Amino acid sequence: MFPILYSFRRCPYAIRARYALSLLNIKVEIREVVLRNKPEALLRLGGRSSVPQMICEQGVRYPESMDIIRWAMARKQNANIYSKPQEREIAAWLFQTDHRFKFWLDKYKYADRHPDFSQEYYRSQGERFLRRLESKLSKQAFLLGDEMSMADVLVFPFIRQFRGVDNTWFDQSQYTSVKLWLNQIIEDKTFEKVMIKLPPWQEVDEPRYFP
Repeated sequence: MFPILYSFRRCPYAIRARYALSLLNIKVEIREVVLRNKPEALLRLGGRSSVPQMICEQGVRYPESMDIIRWAMARKQNANIYSKPQEREIAAWLFQTDHRFKFWLDKYKYADRHPDFSQEYYRSQGERFLRRLESKLSKQAFLLGDEMSMADVLVFPFIRQFRGVDNTWFDQSQYTSVKLWLNQIIEDKTFEKVMIKLPPWQEVDEPRYFP
């Protein structure tokens, strides 16, 4: 019996959850969800049917990526122990990503749905966060220092998504340190495992496990 993770391969929230589970080597049964055709097993849980969501062995539901990550870190008590200042810095990066940057990322990605301003305008608003990242990463390899931490795990999927809106613009941009940081993460074997392609889950399927 393993925890059950409902996931969607390209969702940045799901990527961050899978990456954390992979880093901490916590095995789950993974169920790939097609967002336009969600499985009845997910809908039967009631409430929000977004992904990622996880049901642990005891039947407790973890409905968001950070719920899953906090559960995983508590389960691996000796892994990724951060000092209080580091915890505060991680929380700050999380807040800036989820409550500041993501707002402009969505408008930039779906600019046709937000005709009040141009796509370039929405991108320029998102660039404020890129400049913050560039300032930090120009001094060190990762957000908390010379080694990858949970701060990087929480942030990078959204920078990857921002890049994907216009790869050419991003790759030619002045954010050299951000590009190096992002490439280092997505070229790593861990990311390759995290992004493995799975067929949509059906209730008749044999369990698939991750990582």
